[in-house]
Amino acid sequence: MPTPDLAVIGGGQLARMMQQPAIALGLRIRLLAEAPGVSAAQVVPDHVVGDYTDLDTLRAVVADAPVVTFDHEHVPSEHLQALQAEGHACRPGPHALLYAQDKAQMRVRLAELGAPCPRNAPISSVADLEAFGFPAVLKTTRGGYDGKGVWVVRSAADADEAFAADRPLLAEELVDFRRELSALVARSPSGEVRSYPVVESRQVGGVCAEVVAPAPGLDADLAASAKALAEQIATELDVTGILAVELFETTDGRLLVNELAMRPHNTGHWSIDGAETSQFENHLRGVLDLPLGCTHARAPWAVMVNVLGGSVDDLEAQRAVVLAAEPDVKVHLYGKAVKAGRKVGHVTAYGDDLDDVLARARRAAQLFTSGVDS
Repeated sequence: MPTPDLAVIGGGQLARMMQQPAIALGLRIRLLAEAPGVSAAQVVPDHVVGDYTDLDTLRAVVADAPVVTFDHEHVPSEHLQALQAEGHACRPGPHALLYAQDKAQMRVRLAELGAPCPRNAPISSVADLEAFGFPAVLKTTRGGYDGKGVWVVRSAADADEAFAADRPLLAEELVDFRRELSALVARSPSGEVRSYPVVESRQVGGVCAEVVAPAPGLDADLAASAKALAEQIATELDVTGILAVELFETTDGRLLVNELAMRPHNTGHWSIDGAETSQFENHLRGVLDLPLGCTHARAPWAVMVNVLGGSVDDLEAQRAVVLAAEPDVKVHLYGKAVKAGRKVGHVTAYGDDLDDVLARARRAAQLFTSGVDS
């Protein structure tokens, strides 16, 4: 294989969706995949199957790759520091990724920056939790995602499962919020920053179900504040590539930082079809220190709906049914086996009328999930 321009660690759908803009830009990716046939390995010819927690495996994959980036944030920091010491530019670097890997460290650092956050505290016992107060949200400080490792507790008895996990925990106040927002920015090592429109993220069971871009009815000043906050965090933490700042819009009109993700993010998938430059292309541009692309929306509204595993087993066969029903909806399948509730793809619609765009995207996703045109 030719010498790669960059190595991507992790073989999920995020790495898969990096490949298309890489082809267009003439970039060569080498991939470290967790297993044969995973989502990205199906479309990236230059891939190695191995364990991202093994330093020797990482060294073999990135050997002739000047830049390393990620499909996920779970590579051990000490391994990334070793790769950097050996001359590989890890983007984002371990000094930044720490705050996406460890929620307790994230809260401390955001407080130092003056970023608005829910009241929070690390806890290690029921006594700590009772002192913090109820209701509360308990989170494992590392490893949780899509509602996993998160518990809403209204009494000490509700916390049994969280403590049984035997992992460090963070308690946060249960925020009275109107909705969840996401502010996405791209940043390059030379300091160029571009912001995408602030979007509304709608969750079902702790999993992102759909995203509306831009967030409907969002006050212009609040949208500007969300963008400024995301740009500040990206700059102060020295994030390179894409940073997603997930936010609560509270019922009294404030913004609170919920989570950080330092990679392309589900709330930015709409940008593949709905923005001038997708988050995946800007992530590649950012980590390679190329000029960033325009982040403006192509249409007044774009809606992304996740396709979750349901009763339809053969998504490829169902594709024709969906495209016949909604020929203008953009379909993205991840090459994954269908499992209940698993993200196996997404669909995007855009246009001038939000109700119409929502209806088309939801109909297409429903046909993939249940096969029934509701």
